Amino acid sequence: MKGKKAGSSGRSADQTMAESTGVEQIVANVVSQVLDNHVPELRSELVRRVLEELPQATASAAVGASGESGSANLLKAISAIQSGTTQREILCSLLDNTVRYSGRAALFVIKAGAATGWQGRGFTRDGDDTIKDFALNVTVGVPEQALRSRMPFSGTTHDVDPGFVTEFGAPVGDQVLVLPLLLKEKVAALVYADAGTEGGGKLDAAAVELLVLVTSAWLEVASLRKQALKEEKEEPAEAPGEKAESAPLPSHPAPAHSDPFAAHAPKHVAPVSDPVPVPAVELEQPAAVAQAEPVVTAAAAAPAPATDAFANLSPEDADVHRKAHRFARLLVDEIKLYNQVKVTEGRKSKDLYDRLKEDIEKSRITYQKRYGNTAAGGADYFSQELVRSLAEDDTSIMGANFRRN
Repeated sequence: MKGKKAGSSGRSADQTMAESTGVEQIVANVVSQVLDNHVPELRSELVRRVLEELPQATASAAVGASGESGSANLLKAISAIQSGTTQREILCSLLDNTVRYSGRAALFVIKAGAATGWQGRGFTRDGDDTIKDFALNVTVGVPEQALRSRMPFSGTTHDVDPGFVTEFGAPVGDQVLVLPLLLKEKVAALVYADAGTEGGGKLDAAAVELLVLVTSAWLEVASLRKQALKEEKEEPAEAPGEKAESAPLPSHPAPAHSDPFAAHAPKHVAPVSDPVPVPAVELEQPAAVAQAEPVVTAAAAAPAPATDAFANLSPEDADVHRKAHRFARLLVDEIKLYNQVKVTEGRKSKDLYDRLKEDIEKSRITYQKRYGNTAAGGADYFSQELVRSLAEDDTSIMGANFRRN
């Protein structure tokens, strides 16, 4: 009985194995048929996916071949802008490097509430010069928002001048970016960028915005340095015991910044039914450079004070005090330009001096060397400007370690 049971059990196992093998064969046949039927579709899908990823793969390969990352290329772009020695070079470098992160870029000069084209890159239909003197309507859409708020704005082609789209074509992706170029917190120009009209175009808004911010700061630094050099060439400040001839003061105060676009006289004026309110802009146009170099100024001349703070001084001493005050303001403005993040954080934490101590003391030494032993030596305009400009007239913001010298 046990033998029969064992034999019966063995036959059952053989039958089960045979049945399992048969099922596996059936499944294998079905899977094979399904794969045979769908391989062409899978092949087509694979090709489509690869083609979609090809532009990104090509870009990555290019970065790998050059051994440079995106941040390294961005740093090179910033260095190129800061290597400019004239304002024209700085602005041209901005446009040259902006098209590394966009398909097209253009700069529009703001004068009397109107925007006219200065130069462009990537507008190849008729050449880049086609953007020159184009009157961009800044009363609507993202140009109006950027001009009014002094902030970058993005949108679609429906948010820009229809005449611009008709003239130069709509970009791929239909996305546009307009950024204000600020000088002394006033809009001197608008920078336009999009992905271009050809396939494969790109628009890296963050990179473009960074380049425009760097350009704004660098134009101000260049202007401050130019003014400081001009001051150096002027007659040296009077030392104690010396007599200097009194030079007549200019009838109008010179603007603090030169105008990069002084030579750019717009040929057209954008139609303005409801003008965008913009700050007043004072422009210079030196005859020697009128045809050679465009330049931006954003600072309007300050209104004349009701009373002259130095009226009770001799003309010679008053001139020294004015120069010392102006030089202190330039030094503090440059500190603020180079350390905008530290200034913001220091004001919040009320430890501004500690954060900027190295820069402040270097500039203080420069100021003292120049005016410490003059008629203005006792006024210490440098410390006054630190409190007025950096600390917004609140000495506590400078922190406990700040001392007036």
